[in-house]
Amino acid sequence: MVRGQHAARNPTLKPDRDLVIDLARFFCLALVVVAHTMMVSPVLHPDGTVTSYNTLGNEKWFEPVVWVLQVMPLFFVAGGMTGLQSWRRLRARGGNTFDFMQARMLRLLRPAAVLLAIMFTGLWAARLGGVDPQVVELLVSGAGMPLWFLAAYLAAQLNLPLLARLHARAPWLTLAGLTSLVVAVDCLRGAMPALAYLNMVFLWCAVQQLGFFLADGGPLALGRPVLVAIIVGSNLVLGLLVWLGLYSGNMLVNLNPPNLTLFLLGVSQAATLQLLRPVLSRLASRRRVRQFIGVAGRRSMTVYLWHLPLLAALSGLLLLTDFPKPAGGTAAWWWGRPLVLLALIGLLLPVLALFGRLEERPTAPASARSRPAAAVLMAAVVVYVPVADAALNGLTLGLLGGGAACFALAVLLLGRIPARFLADPGSDGSGPPLPRPPLSANVEP
Repeated sequence: MVRGQHAARNPTLKPDRDLVIDLARFFCLALVVVAHTMMVSPVLHPDGTVTSYNTLGNEKWFEPVVWVLQVMPLFFVAGGMTGLQSWRRLRARGGNTFDFMQARMLRLLRPAAVLLAIMFTGLWAARLGGVDPQVVELLVSGAGMPLWFLAAYLAAQLNLPLLARLHARAPWLTLAGLTSLVVAVDCLRGAMPALAYLNMVFLWCAVQQLGFFLADGGPLALGRPVLVAIIVGSNLVLGLLVWLGLYSGNMLVNLNPPNLTLFLLGVSQAATLQLLRPVLSRLASRRRVRQFIGVAGRRSMTVYLWHLPLLAALSGLLLLTDFPKPAGGTAAWWWGRPLVLLALIGLLLPVLALFGRLEERPTAPASARSRPAAAVLMAAVVVYVPVADAALNGLTLGLLGGGAACFALAVLLLGRIPARFLADPGSDGSGPPLPRPPLSANVEP
């Protein structure tokens, strides 16, 4: 009853989850995991050297396919929708920017800190055990790939309170300003290549801003003809830029560091999500689907962070055995992909059982004080020092250990979240309730 009265007093706050967003997130995550099983392909050469071959990424037919299936912008659109509602709920409880930053960092850093520590320990032990250093470095570089997403997503979320205020005052001007910064960086990246990494912030914040428009029922909530026009128009502009030779047509090449093409894909994907919303809503409202994506959503970060390290470890172990290793792209290699996916799922299940609860942020009594702003800011700096080093110079075994220490220090600095700032617990007190209709706004706990 109190919850309903609270929502009634705050019309901009919508307490129930939007299962369409949960379903979209699950689809994106599943697609990323499946795609990575078709990309990771270490090669052991006769001279003993080891290299990594991106089989799927080097297939000629894959370039137009990845134009459609490059779903990373959709992650950030969904993050903008859920993040904006979470920010508004926190503000209604009396929270501030630093409380929001603390909650976001803890949700992402706790599972990441444990992953980095285990990776460093395992790979260092492998090196001491006589495993070829080339194999170890290959595993380090492959397993560290998810960290760029963690850095980009965290940067977008930490800027969300500021961007939400700007959106409330001048939504179109804010979006235009971020997009202009993206274009400016793209124009200067040829002369100063390192400058391109600024778009890890500008680009993904701009895409996140599209989620704000969806959350507010803005122009992307218009009818089907307008949505179709947005989809067609954004892809035509993207095609023109590629045809003029200004950008690559390969959306994997455009991903890291990102450029304007990812923003145009984000516009298309945001409009597509709205266009398909009625169909997705009917599918997501089915009881079994609702329960499944509810459970999967609470462990999504663990799946994302761990699937590539496990896949890299599996590939590395295969190199050390006499198990058949068909060349990437051959018929035997493609037929083996379902087995690799099943093996990966088998490895993920115990990991989820052991470490999945790290996504549940530690809670202090409701009467506890918020963390000092200096501690929250220091935690953000501590995290981004190794992340920036890895982005500019590549991930090494030593940096992996340093990153684990920095992430652990950040978690200690962040402490626990006062219970008054968390979403309402479920009836058993264990967590947020299962989603129920009417569905209005996805609110992250």
